[in-house]
Amino acid sequence: MTDALTHDDGASRTPSGRHSPDWVILAIACVAQFMVVLDVSIVNVALPSIGRDLHYSPTGLQWVVNAYVLTFAGFLLLGGRAADLFGRRRIYLFGLALFTLASLVGGLAQNSAMLTAARAVQGIGGAFLSPATLTIIVTTFSGVRMAKALGTWAAVAGAGGAAGSILGGVLTAELSWRWVLFVNIPIGAVVAVAALLYLPESTRRVRDENSPRLDIGGAITVTAGLGALIFAIVGTDTHAWGSTYTLSILAVAAVLLAVFAIIELRVAHTPLVPFRIFRSRSVSGANIVMFLVGAAFFSMWYFLSLYLQNVLGYGALKTGMAFLPMAICIIIGAQGSSRLLPKVGVRPLLIVGTLLMSGGFAWFTQITDHSQYWANVFGPGCIISLAIGVLFTPLASAATAGVHYTEAGLASGVLNTARQLGGSIGLAVLATVAIDHTKSLLGSAPATGAAAALTAGYARAFALDAILGLCACGAAFIVPSLGRQRSTESREQQIAEAIVDAEGGALPVLDPTSTAGTISPEPA
Repeated sequence: MTDALTHDDGASRTPSGRHSPDWVILAIACVAQFMVVLDVSIVNVALPSIGRDLHYSPTGLQWVVNAYVLTFAGFLLLGGRAADLFGRRRIYLFGLALFTLASLVGGLAQNSAMLTAARAVQGIGGAFLSPATLTIIVTTFSGVRMAKALGTWAAVAGAGGAAGSILGGVLTAELSWRWVLFVNIPIGAVVAVAALLYLPESTRRVRDENSPRLDIGGAITVTAGLGALIFAIVGTDTHAWGSTYTLSILAVAAVLLAVFAIIELRVAHTPLVPFRIFRSRSVSGANIVMFLVGAAFFSMWYFLSLYLQNVLGYGALKTGMAFLPMAICIIIGAQGSSRLLPKVGVRPLLIVGTLLMSGGFAWFTQITDHSQYWANVFGPGCIISLAIGVLFTPLASAATAGVHYTEAGLASGVLNTARQLGGSIGLAVLATVAIDHTKSLLGSAPATGAAAALTAGYARAFALDAILGLCACGAAFIVPSLGRQRSTESREQQIAEAIVDAEGGALPVLDPTSTAGTISPEPA
């Protein structure tokens, strides 16, 4: 195994002996993660332009987002395991190449099917690329340097999410919606060259019949099952819920998800999702809350983008800038939450955050087709964004505090998957509800203007988001109250154990927001 930890001179070495400065390795990891996170949000502002140019149906348009999110979430844990088994450099380059090529194809798309397929492949590339960036950091840095590197990685990831809407607005307004995809190509090419030159491999394992195997069957069945489920839901605008068409697709989804459960429980040598981790109240509760929060928050960006452009008449650039205060509020909420967590514990922050989120969505239900940004959008949008920032750190802490440090990567991956799947399923359901309500108003009251009917549909979706927030608040009581901070020595001991495991080929993929080893459970 090639030693991937930094040498005393603060540099890593490639197999050829080339010195790789710490900052180069960190940049390789952070830029790639920035690309992955950016592409989750960058297309939101461009959706109206994409819909017009490629003739998407109203419900089909959400697949520009859902195709990426579903494959990303479905293959995320598989990608992390692949980086452990086959090496960080190899999987990093594979994911980067797939992601960049899919971006090129998507930017050249001539119809909706071509773009949706490209976005799905993009998601698969991102699912292999993102865990590899974490593995790069954990195997390159140690001690204080690793903590600083993880902090930089997390900051860049947060900046990618915040920059997506703004950059998407600029590119769509000044160039074309196609550039929200083309922008990945030069970045990907430069980072790939840097990785080939400077990124050393982390493992060179001889594989035999006893080696852990990738759970490809689990990843395929869960992704296909969830895809079928959402396809059935979004198709209810043209096929009734009780129709043979809808029920048949729902049955296919149920079978696929049942097969996934069987594979995980009885077949897979290394399950994609070992269900035993959900015996922990901390892990199961955090994932339920994250699923509900993701369902509500993810749809906010979608509906708000459409409302600002289709109803208030904002351009793509102005819409992107309208999201800037909300991005800042996420950062403020996260910073405040991280300082309060050791003092008040997890559960109080989850309760406050979910109630704030629910209140913000309730405020959003008051929008009309004549509303103003500063009076009716800025306030609730900032409250919801602040709530998301407040929730992020305690959710990450709760999801990883219930497992050993060596399983923190698995727990963090499951939490990310819950967020992605919650967002995708929530968007599918809420988009269908909003469209049905809009059509109902136009059919029953022809005098109702299109803008007013669209706004009423969005408001109906926001009302359901408020209910999801209350449900998340109730689920927060499943999570034990976590608060007391363990000693630094304990943390360092677990890091040392993890590094020893890495030398044996059992390196965990860690989440930079994880506080496993620093937070211990208190009585509920």
